[in-house]
Amino acid sequence: MSASAQAHPRRGLFTRRDRAVIAAAAISMLLVQMDWFALNLMLPVIARDFDTPTTDLQWLVSGYMLALGALMITGGRAADLLGRRRVLVAGLIGFGVVSVVCAAAQNTAWLTAGRVVQGCAAALVFPVSVAVVTAYFRDARQGRAVATVLAFSAIGTALGPFIGGAFAEHVSWRAVFLLNVPFCAAAVLMLRYVPETRDEEASGGLDVPGVIALAAGLSAVMIGVDQGEHWGWTSPVTLACLVGGAALLTAFVRLERRTAEPLLDLELLRNRPFVVITLAGSLSNIVYCLVAVLSALYLQQARGLSPLDSGLVFLSLSIGAGAASYWSGHLAQHLRPESLMAAGMLVCGVSLLALTWATSLALYTAVFAVVGLGVGLGWALTNVATQSYVPANRLAAASGLVLTSLVLLGAVAVAVASTVLEVISGSAGSAASDGPAIESVLRVAALLSVLGAAALAVLVRRVRV
Repeated sequence: MSASAQAHPRRGLFTRRDRAVIAAAAISMLLVQMDWFALNLMLPVIARDFDTPTTDLQWLVSGYMLALGALMITGGRAADLLGRRRVLVAGLIGFGVVSVVCAAAQNTAWLTAGRVVQGCAAALVFPVSVAVVTAYFRDARQGRAVATVLAFSAIGTALGPFIGGAFAEHVSWRAVFLLNVPFCAAAVLMLRYVPETRDEEASGGLDVPGVIALAAGLSAVMIGVDQGEHWGWTSPVTLACLVGGAALLTAFVRLERRTAEPLLDLELLRNRPFVVITLAGSLSNIVYCLVAVLSALYLQQARGLSPLDSGLVFLSLSIGAGAASYWSGHLAQHLRPESLMAAGMLVCGVSLLALTWATSLALYTAVFAVVGLGVGLGWALTNVATQSYVPANRLAAASGLVLTSLVLLGAVAVAVASTVLEVISGSAGSAASDGPAIESVLRVAALLSVLGAAALAVLVRRVRV
């Protein structure tokens, strides 16, 4: 335990240095979330700028998420080995540089490639930000510290749509990428207050074969899912991606069993509380991703709102999620996180179902906030709860595994939903503006959330966590 973490363990107070550590991690999380959610409302504007259908730009979302999901375990383990502060600084610098490259994009291929690389940099930021805080606070204040960081993450979620909509309508979508640069600089400056921590027991280097097998396997599966409708689900190319990806992931598991310093500690997969919470959180995040992407399209192209007006409506979703994230740490001190997550998923499912029948924009906005409360509980409590079941030397790697599950399954869900939306609508060009089709997909997501809440409630009763 760090010296400052021992300063006020009984009173639960944060010293100035403590707050600086929290601020550094909070700015990093806010940055990544703000960037991702800002892009959602910019897609129609980017599509008009490059004269391409909006649904063809979904790789700006899923490609970023794929890179992030495929490399977060690697980023987390690299941080445990090389130093969490060092890796976080490298990720922030890379994120800022690639943001400038994205702002200068002259075509969709350039921008998509930039987003994929940006996702790689984010993989060094996202899991490590939480691990920096959990490594520093090893007492009863850890839950509150992590919840504060995640609350800033939710603030980034709230600011993202508003900033994306305002800049796209009144400035330029390119300016949103440039806005990342000062946030990266601020986070790097704050990190000078963060003490370096790492896995002191590690004796080897990074598991390079494992990195390659995991990244290639996840990428192949994602590409197969994303392009299956276009290529044909039984086409040789689609089957090669899916089967090849599964084979690479199987090879990854075998490699991890044999290596002395594995990229992924397979013991985590035998940790029942860790697995239960991670799976439940992943399901909650799937719903979150579908709501974020599809509602952005629905508000602008089905309801005809401007990017700025859509961003204002999105604030209600983000405020709900932010409030839930902030209070999750306090609630988890009195109630089981799993029970709270189940309640959040149930609230999310019911309110999302109501959202699909809301005709008044005022009612839509109010219900949107309730949806945010539900998904916010699921998102925040997954991170808070899982870290408490992990040994100190594997904090970043465990965080990487949790966030990989959340982000990767969210990316797969976005890709599948985009394909389903085009099938229901009957045309790729009109899918983004087909309100009834979007509502149908969101109803399926609502049902998924309710079923997930029921399953988690059963597990809470059966599994002593």
